[in-house]
Amino acid sequence: MSTRATGGLSLVRSDFAGQPRWALVGSGVLGHVTTDHIRTAELDAIAVDQQEVRALVENVMDALESYGASLASTPGGAGWLHVQHVPVRRFVAEVLRKLLALDAWEPFASTPAPLALAPYEGRVGLRSSSSREYLAYTVTWSGIAYLLGAAAPHNPTRSAQLRNRVRVSTANTDPSPLPADLQQRDVVALSWTSRHADTLMPVLTELERDGRSSLLLDLATDPAERCSAPTATGIDLRSAPSDLFTHSGTTESLHLPDERVVHVKGHDLQLARLVLLLSVLLETSGGCTQPSWRTILRAESWLDGVLTVTRPHTVLLSNDTSPLGALAAHAAERHGVNTVHVQHGAWTAESVAWPALHSRDIVVMGERDAPLARAWMRHPDAEVHVLGQPRFDALAGLGRETQRRYLEKVLAPGNRRAPARIAVWACQPFSPARLKAQADLLLDGLGEAEGDWGLVIAPHPAQGADAFAALLKRDGGPPVAVADPRVGARGCLAGADVLASAYSTCGIEAALLDVPVLEIGTPGERTLDLAGHGLATRCHDAGDVAEALGALRDPSTPVAKTALDAVCRWRGDSAAQVARLITQCVETSARSSDHVHHDAPSATSASPQGEGVSAR
Repeated sequence: MSTRATGGLSLVRSDFAGQPRWALVGSGVLGHVTTDHIRTAELDAIAVDQQEVRALVENVMDALESYGASLASTPGGAGWLHVQHVPVRRFVAEVLRKLLALDAWEPFASTPAPLALAPYEGRVGLRSSSSREYLAYTVTWSGIAYLLGAAAPHNPTRSAQLRNRVRVSTANTDPSPLPADLQQRDVVALSWTSRHADTLMPVLTELERDGRSSLLLDLATDPAERCSAPTATGIDLRSAPSDLFTHSGTTESLHLPDERVVHVKGHDLQLARLVLLLSVLLETSGGCTQPSWRTILRAESWLDGVLTVTRPHTVLLSNDTSPLGALAAHAAERHGVNTVHVQHGAWTAESVAWPALHSRDIVVMGERDAPLARAWMRHPDAEVHVLGQPRFDALAGLGRETQRRYLEKVLAPGNRRAPARIAVWACQPFSPARLKAQADLLLDGLGEAEGDWGLVIAPHPAQGADAFAALLKRDGGPPVAVADPRVGARGCLAGADVLASAYSTCGIEAALLDVPVLEIGTPGERTLDLAGHGLATRCHDAGDVAEALGALRDPSTPVAKTALDAVCRWRGDSAAQVARLITQCVETSARSSDHVHHDAPSATSASPQGEGVSAR
């Protein structure tokens, strides 16, 4: 294998005293290397079996649970691994992807041997991401060598990227005072993304119409993700304390001298060293999506105060799995408060960071989500309710002609001629390389297709606008424009001739509005499998896109209602159904001993007839 010496690190065979050994060295020396070698960037690009990764993640997480789950807990008894399970699990997956890539490289696979790390390289770093806020933690290759037993006397735990992040003083550890005017409320809801807010606010509005009061806690640390001011007087909107998510600091209880290992495909992964690297995630403030352990401690104290003062009967969530959601569900349980989880995004068996749901009542979008929810639910008395998506209630009111005019204006400002046909790409905060690959697939396909096509890119709410700058500079091909982030895919998909996405929930919205959908991505890439329900066309390459565009079905041919109900029950009343479920749970003094399900009125146990359907 020839490797250009263009900087970065490379893995080089470096035998010593007749014994095989591998070393991480600067790629600048490769011109003089005659033994087997590979750049680490090439190692990172090796495809691995994702199902194998998922299976290994389960094994390592089980080992971590047994080894270190009790090392640290909040005063309320929430363990660090329970609350921080999602970021921990993602980091473990990064470790295992690298180990599998290493094993997939034939020279190493044929001669496995110890790795010598690169001195002074940090062991935990960040991957590139188009997300504005999310910290995509990863293990460096020196970190891999460390986990496999290499000595690291001169290697810091953090890479330069992490060390250069602003550190905030942790001197003030007192809990933030509660607002003096907090009052008792029937429901307390938590939101930290715009998708949560858009899912929960319609439910709170319906509750207000029924005379029920609520408190919506806006925990977003990204200004673009914050809740809009409610119009209903019975909804009190409050933000988290301004300093809640600014705290970093050490977690000494996770720094243990221990030599226990977990076996991973011939490798012995040292658990104490893995926990030490994981402590970086807990010590670094990553905003609301990945709060530090010190933030978790303060957030629990603050939530306890809120629940004590407001005395709600229900805590309403759109995510009870990531750190804040898991913490809130745990706090509600301690306060004897019922928890209701409303699914805010599409699920597949492989799509969730952690297949666990902690709430008592779980509201899912469609029939296909019910078996997943039943498999993932952790509450001993959990019940699943198929009630649709409150955020989708407003879809019927979208103005197709207005949105079409917006798309034409974006693609052809001024007096220029707009393309005759327009595709909308509903993006997600993937890595720049993956975004480029999807953009190339789409634009090449649009260029090959018959007709006059243009493409409007609809950024994900968490994406920065600069993520698409390079795509707009592409020479030739169909015209391309980026929708205003405040408009997003919801604000323009109804006016499109086709919507393309990998697994954005906007694909479901488009299908509900009878807009043709393309599920894009190379073979093996995850999608929502709308194609499996006859609601989309799977496109692996540009040729597939061109063929699909040439064969777009007659829009007057409706999609089967049963196919839509499998993906999302859509009657325009999901918010009212969820609100009714909440109020009925309150009005029911006790549940029967065999956990008979109490449906919203008019619900049946068979197929949907305009109302919600329960599933146990």
